[in-house]
Amino acid sequence: MMMNSREGGSAMRKYFHSGKLRLSYLDFGGGSERTLVMLHGYMANARSFSELALRFRDWRVISLDQRGHGWSDHPAGNEYARDDYAKDILNLVRSELGGDPITILGHSLGGLNAYQFAARYPELVKAIIVEDIGAEINADFSFADKLPIRSASLKELRESLASAGLRAIDYFAESVFEDELGWGFRTDLKGLRVSVPQSNGLWWDDWLGSSSPILLIHGGKSFILDTEQAKRMEQRRPNTKLIVFESCGHGVHTDDLDGYFHAVNEFLTEQQPMEIDKRNNA
Repeated sequence: MMMNSREGGSAMRKYFHSGKLRLSYLDFGGGSERTLVMLHGYMANARSFSELALRFRDWRVISLDQRGHGWSDHPAGNEYARDDYAKDILNLVRSELGGDPITILGHSLGGLNAYQFAARYPELVKAIIVEDIGAEINADFSFADKLPIRSASLKELRESLASAGLRAIDYFAESVFEDELGWGFRTDLKGLRVSVPQSNGLWWDDWLGSSSPILLIHGGKSFILDTEQAKRMEQRRPNTKLIVFESCGHGVHTDDLDGYFHAVNEFLTEQQPMEIDKRNNA
């Protein structure tokens, strides 16, 4: 494992290997034995959760740059299958987190990866927060083909997002960086053509495939998940709680950070007595 300096005085960037890929994550520290792993959405990165992560002072918070995003490698052979994402989380848990069960918070792509990981490795998951992604997914990221590899200025790059028809400019702009060629996205744009179709589909078996408590957070104005499906997800899966933020879009954690933290923190606090009971009865 290799480390860089602390970023913004709050997190340590670290690296590990998942197969042939070197993946990156931010470790926000904390002396707690409880670990909260955060998984971002498409075209975001580990830093997207920085404000949120700092609020969970009673947890060790880990925010992963998922493959093809942030400072993590882009797979040369376009390996973006569902199992590839799940194995990355598994390798993170085993190599960096001592193999102990974790709590996972995932937004969009990260939410899908979170509940699919729980279905595959239920013994490694205590609880899950799924933010605005469904069990039936039909996302369209064809706009990525219209984005330039580099732009001459940050203003020009943001304008390219608007020209591609996107409204959540700030959300997508969080993954930008500058190098000697100009401004670009720290995301494998070509890889989205491979990854997104493999994320689309009917995933009810995975959604129903674990028994860990799930908090499903939905933005009432989301362009990814509709409220009717969110309600069905709560109704069909035991041990699931739905909270709808009516005035928020797809990125609830950015649209209403205070409300989002309150909802997640309350949910996690409710799980603590259950964990204590399990340990006492073991």
